Amino acid sequence: MSNNQEQQNTLSTIRHDHLIIKSMISPNARVLDIGCGDGALLELLREEKNVDGRGIEISQKNVNHAVAKGLSVIQGDADSDLVNYPDKSFDYAVLSLTIQATKNPKLVLEQLLRIADYAIVSFPNFGHWKIRWQILAFGRMPVTDKLPEQWYDTPNIHFCTVKDFATLCKTINAKVEEAITINGYGKELSDNIPLFVHNLLGREAVFLLSKN
Repeated sequence: MSNNQEQQNTLSTIRHDHLIIKSMISPNARVLDIGCGDGALLELLREEKNVDGRGIEISQKNVNHAVAKGLSVIQGDADSDLVNYPDKSFDYAVLSLTIQATKNPKLVLEQLLRIADYAIVSFPNFGHWKIRWQILAFGRMPVTDKLPEQWYDTPNIHFCTVKDFATLCKTINAKVEEAITINGYGKELSDNIPLFVHNLLGREAVFLLSKN
């Protein structure tokens, strides 16, 4: 197998939102990844951006996997443990596909912007047309590849749309430095289309935020 083929295969296994998050982070930055899972994003950032990365993860099993990779990850909860970090401890605080599983998303987002110069948040868009269609056609909570659990098994307790999140940013006086939505084919939607189209066609969104 050629080096190009190996690189393509590696990229195909990396989450789309992780690739976008990587593009938003400066080399050698101090990064805190909250809800970091097994450390896949931190590992990517370490290898390609040489970041000084730290992670918080609620699952001890995932913490063990991350530590086995040589990553600095501790067990913790976004809802309760971010208050222990001093102001501006990091350049970036990242919350990837996690905010919808927190008990108080507004408070968590405010904490991200307190402890870091920039917050990066990715989330599944509950306004995507497939989700709307499933609710309209079947009258039941949707199950998709990005939201695979049944309503009674899901860890997600605060679903939101792209428009909902944009409104929350205004509520807490957060400045949207960049916002990218990804369609069902993993392609980024154009900046030139209206917000309601992003809200309809975007399967996931990634926001880069700072404090006004």
